[in-house]
Formats: sequence, structure tokens, C-alpha cells
Amino acid sequence: MVMDYSVLAGVYERLIANPSKLEKTAILAEFLSGAPASLLEILPHLITGDIFSEWDRELGVGPGLLYNAVAFVSGVSKRELENSIRVHGDTGLAVQEIFERKPQTTLFSEKLTVEGVYESFTKIAAASGKGAQNKKIKILSDLLSNATPVEAMYLVRTVLSELRIGVAEGLLRDAIASAFDVEKSVVERAIMLTNNMGLVAKTAYESGAEGLARLTVQVGRPLRPMLAQSMPSLEEAIKGAGRAAIEVKYDGARVQIHKKGGEIRIFSRRLEEVTNALPDVVSAAKKAITAGDVILDGETVAVDPVTRRPKPFQDILRRFRRKYGVEEKALEIPFETYIFDLLYADGELLIDETLEMRRKRLASIVKAETKKFMLADQLITNNLEEALSFYNRALEAGHEGVMVKNMDSTYVIGSRVGYMYKVKPIAETLDLVILGAVWGEGKRAGWLSSYYLGARDELGEFRYVGRVATGVTEQQLADYTELLRPYIEYTDGLEVRLMPKVVVEVGYQEIQKSPKYDSGFALRFPRVIRLRDDKSIEEVDTLERMEELYKKQGHPAS
Repeated sequence: MVMDYSVLAGVYERLIANPSKLEKTAILAEFLSGAPASLLEILPHLITGDIFSEWDRELGVGPGLLYNAVAFVSGVSKRELENSIRVHGDTGLAVQEIFERKPQTTLFSEKLTVEGVYESFTKIAAASGKGAQNKKIKILSDLLSNATPVEAMYLVRTVLSELRIGVAEGLLRDAIASAFDVEKSVVERAIMLTNNMGLVAKTAYESGAEGLARLTVQVGRPLRPMLAQSMPSLEEAIKGAGRAAIEVKYDGARVQIHKKGGEIRIFSRRLEEVTNALPDVVSAAKKAITAGDVILDGETVAVDPVTRRPKPFQDILRRFRRKYGVEEKALEIPFETYIFDLLYADGELLIDETLEMRRKRLASIVKAETKKFMLADQLITNNLEEALSFYNRALEAGHEGVMVKNMDSTYVIGSRVGYMYKVKPIAETLDLVILGAVWGEGKRAGWLSSYYLGARDELGEFRYVGRVATGVTEQQLADYTELLRPYIEYTDGLEVRLMPKVVVEVGYQEIQKSPKYDSGFALRFPRVIRLRDDKSIEEVDTLERMEELYKKQGHPAS
């Protein structure tokens, strides 16, 4: 049984027309419960606009390729398309309006189906090598040539990761639970362990709560890492943690290391596979890990080859992005990898065990490998004086600070938990997505030199919170421009609108209430601290967190 893509587009329309989270949940539950079983693995991805799981594959289509396909099918020039996007402020609406004006050629067109659309996206993602761009444009053009104006709008929005229907993962989780009469907590745990909402939806339909309870982690399929909360002082962190373990907070990149037999696979914090870029970490892991099948959580740090002191975070990104000359770059920028948690070992899921137990098990299966692969430094104490001494030694060694963890705590996948804290000497920062930029003038001509920043609202949509133009060197301006250029959706004078793809860490003097931005907030004196290419847009800070920080400044609740 197939489903016309127009049916899914109609659901998108209903979701936009009903802003209430309860109404959206009911719409999705009704839709999923009546959908063909064969589509349940696909639909959750198309509903969230992700198309594929983060760890699976990428579509690999930016605005440039998409605009070529739209221009080819509609007959308008790219300049006319960009002008329309500028007027509408939304690529999808611009494409809908253009398709409504273009002559209808229904003689040879075929109805789009959900299966056909997903299959086309799969082919686009698989296109590689010589002629890959032309293949992608051809497949996109075939899709759009058979699309109605409304369907074309949602196809374009899906490609650009800007579906704008107000459905975050939590809402879809609740809809799956409602559709198949399963407790939300059971669905949530299944999603947490599999990192595949499509698989969860299909399993819930086929075998309900019993089937979901059988789902578990799989070595080689990455899991979202547990995240820490910030604490302003070491004393408060120790009080919050209870029975405390103090660990060094390394200024590196989070890595999840999967070992299955003799094979090592490494995933970044964004769940992207980086195995090929880190041959030295792979080699050290093979020598250090004594267990057969494991999933480890850790941090890899770029170090000076002579002093062994940590190098800047940007050097880590130079390694992670490397596709050619990998071995040479590994010699130039060596890594040290510190392991601090164990999620799975030889058939045993360990996330529900205490940190104390997980650390003991970890120590039994990871043997330090010549200062290249080792356990994170740890001190178990509730004595503030001892903890401060450990903290100061970490800072003197060039690290960021410390982590304070509750020894009795479990590992909660993908959550920012209240029993693991980070303590650093710098003020609170925000991780925000770049939504737009401005071309520089004078000395900064040719560079995108200031950036419009966004935070996530409760439905996962991005809202503007300010503009930043400081904290970036000339070399970083050049690097950021190269990074952002493929994501330009349209230009309006000197200003450009960007796909929400790039995350930066931002410092600021104060969070203010402001009617200027659609978030209701503005940052006073923001400055870019660093690019966070290791973080996905799902990790961008929320308006809820900004509200909390605003209240901490001494402002009353709004």
C-alpha cells in the first residue's frame, strides 16, 4: 500500500495551522495509527525533516544545487528565484509561488508518493564521485517536475532542513505513544537506546510495549551522549552531586568509541563517523581495549608534540575535517584520548548501573596505552579543599576545568542531567546557531563578518537572539566565510540568510528582554568564543535556558 505525498503535505499543513502541542500530538497520532506499516520507518524522519538519522548518511544538497533544480523545472532564472526568496523570507514559500505561476504540464507527470520521495532522497545521498552534482540535480528536478506547488514547497523545505511545522522530537515521541497505546516512558527509552525513531514507531505498531522493551543498543550505532549542567562554583557542584567524583574537564572533542571484535569505529558528538580521520586513536584503542565488544565515552585532545600541553580547539577540528593527508596531520597534531565512561561491554548494557560500578568495569578493560589512550583523571572526594587543589592542577595543565559527577548516578543517554556538572573559570556561555550574516566592508570586504544568532524554542524552531561581530580574527573570518558560503539561501544587499547548520559558542555581558527579535531576548555585547563544529543544531541552547539565565541575573520571571 502506497501513500501519496500530498497526504503527508496535508498533514504538514494541519500541523502549521494548529499551534497547540496537544493538537499537534493528536494530529500526528491519528496519522501514524492509520499509516501503512511499511512506511512507519520512514515517516518519523520526514515529519521531523531530518530525512536520515545523523549517523546514517547526509543528503549533501545545499541551496546552490537546489536552486539549479528549481530554476530548471520552473523556467525562472536563479536571480528571479533569489529575489522571490528575499521577498518571502522563506525558500519554500517562494518556490510555491513560482510553481503556482508556471504553466501546468500534467500530460506526463506522475503523482508523488512518500515511498518515491524517500527513495529519491536515498539516491541523492548515495550519489558520489564524478558527475555527482549533476545526478543530484537530475533527481531533484524529477521530483519537482511532478510536484504540485504545495508539495514543491515542502520538498524544498525538507531539503533545506527547514520544515517549519513545529514538531520537535519530544512531540513526535508522544504521538508514537498515543498512536500505538504505549507509555511515553517506554517509547522514550526505546528511542534513547536505538537512536532511530522510525524503528521505534514500526516496533510499537508491530509488538507494542513488549517489542519496544526488547530494543537495545547496537555496537556500531552511536548513541547521544549524556550532557552536563554548568555550575558557577566548585562548592555548589559538590553539594549538588552528593557523593562526588571529580574529573578533569578536557578541552577536546567528545568521542564515542565502538569496538566490535577487532573493528574500531569512532563517532563525534554530532554522531558523525570520524574513524578514517583518526587513525592514531583507532590504533591506540585496539591496543588499549581488552574487551571484545564495547561502547566507550570519552574526549580526545590535541596536544603539542613536544610539551604535551593541550592545543586550541580549532586544531582538533582540523583533524576531524581531514579527508586527505590524514597520517601526516596525525603526526603534526597528535591526539591523547581520555575515557570516562562505559555504556556497554560484551553483551551487557551498563547505562542503568552506577557511575562507581561503570568506572570499576572501565578500569578493568582499558589499559593505558603509552599516554595516548587512558582513563580520565579522577578524584573521589567531597572535601572542598582537595577538590580545589585538583581543579587548580587541571587548569595549570591547560585544561578547561573539572567535571563533578554523582558516583551513584546512572548514564542518561541524550539528556542534560542534574547530577553531572561542569565547572570552569569563565562566565556562562551559550551555544547558538548562525541564521544569517553580513558581508563586510573595507578591511573585511569579501568576508561574512557579523552573524545573526538563534536559539531553539520549545518546538525546535530557531528564534533570533542577537547579532555578533566581535571575537573573530581575520583568519577565522576567512574560515567562517568558507564554512558558511555553501549554506547561503539568499542575499539582500549585504545581508545573507543561511541554512541553520553552523553552531558557535558565544559569550556575552548580559541577556536582555527585547522586542527587536522574535525570541523576545537580545544579547548585550556578545562575542564569538569559538566554532562548535562538534555540536549539532539539536544541541543549540533553548529559549528556556536563556530565560533561566535571565532570571539568574536578578530579573523577575516574565
